Amino acid sequence: MSKFNDYDFKGQKALIRVDFNVPLDKQTLAVTDDTRIRAAVPTIKKILADGGSVILMSHLGRPKSGPEDKFSLKHIMGRVSELLGVDVQFADDCIGAEATEKAAALLPGQVLLLENLRFYPEEEKGDKAFAEKLSKLGDVYVNDAFGTAHRAHASTAVIAQFFAADKKMFGLLMQAEVASAEKVLHKAENPFCAIIGGAKVSDKILIIENLLERATDIIIGGGMAYTFFKAQGGQIGSSLCEEDRLDTALELLKKAADKGVNIHLPSDSIIADKFAADAEVSAAPSTNIPAGWLGLDIAEEARKSFSNVIKNSKTILWNGPMGVFEMENFQGGTKCIAEAVAEATANGAFSLVGGGDSVAAVNKFNLGDKISYVSTGGGALLEYFEGKILPGIAAISE
Repeated sequence: MSKFNDYDFKGQKALIRVDFNVPLDKQTLAVTDDTRIRAAVPTIKKILADGGSVILMSHLGRPKSGPEDKFSLKHIMGRVSELLGVDVQFADDCIGAEATEKAAALLPGQVLLLENLRFYPEEEKGDKAFAEKLSKLGDVYVNDAFGTAHRAHASTAVIAQFFAADKKMFGLLMQAEVASAEKVLHKAENPFCAIIGGAKVSDKILIIENLLERATDIIIGGGMAYTFFKAQGGQIGSSLCEEDRLDTALELLKKAADKGVNIHLPSDSIIADKFAADAEVSAAPSTNIPAGWLGLDIAEEARKSFSNVIKNSKTILWNGPMGVFEMENFQGGTKCIAEAVAEATANGAFSLVGGGDSVAAVNKFNLGDKISYVSTGGGALLEYFEGKILPGIAAISE
């Protein structure tokens, strides 16, 4: 799918779009989770081992208007250096004289990190002139930022036009992300179970509709499940509900029935008298939650039935938690699902976990290495499974 593995980077300056949008400690501005940096290391090391040099470009956070110190990539430079085993150089800008001079002076084996691309509004606008300035820094363009592949930004899509076909390619991370998503979307072995969680039906309508063409089973958990129960006439107390999506929920259930896809909703819920860690907690049938109480997790029967479906599956996609897993009282359902996915994987199933909360959950329960593939892309993976063409992929594939 990509020329990367076969390409010899000796003497070449590789301009890599990475996704180093990592969380920083609010006080010290130290990196608190380096998952995305570590994910890019194999790509960078391959280029350095070939005898090439590397220019890294990324965004960090959402700066409003120009440079802000808390969004400077200089704060991650130390961690990048540690993980690469190389003293990474830094340019205080991503274009301009300093960036140009430092990029031109790079020797084989050296790495330069450019300042935050989003300090320029032109990045998110997909400005062609800005993309061209960036392109002049390197000989070869490598896109290894799956997390931003759904954005038609200057550095993720527009820039590719300034490189010849043999000088633009996906990195190892992007290759793995696309291969894993393709395997689930187009080469899934049945039974294929999709686990869809999260708060809102509206956020997941397109992915559910697309999966109805492919999955044998769809498990629906999290806050979005209560919109389905309310649509069917259930009593959901004060649980989360999108009143304007009740008809949509019924339409999805009908489509699933027409296609012979099994939709699994949680039969019972862990309920609370308020949305708080210290709330009074009980359990109830999901269709009979008392007034004033709200469902915040799946309960015992749902956990058992969902786990059975997962363990009998050959392909598993998981996007979205089963409850408010950040609070200890409401993490049991998500943990149970994570363990079931890990067990199914150990028994030969292919599992793909994507989306910030799902990834945070498998990491929280130390199960990341028990999953076939943990995606670095939240929005990008979601849009991929909605059937959309991702600009960052299309730009290289053309």
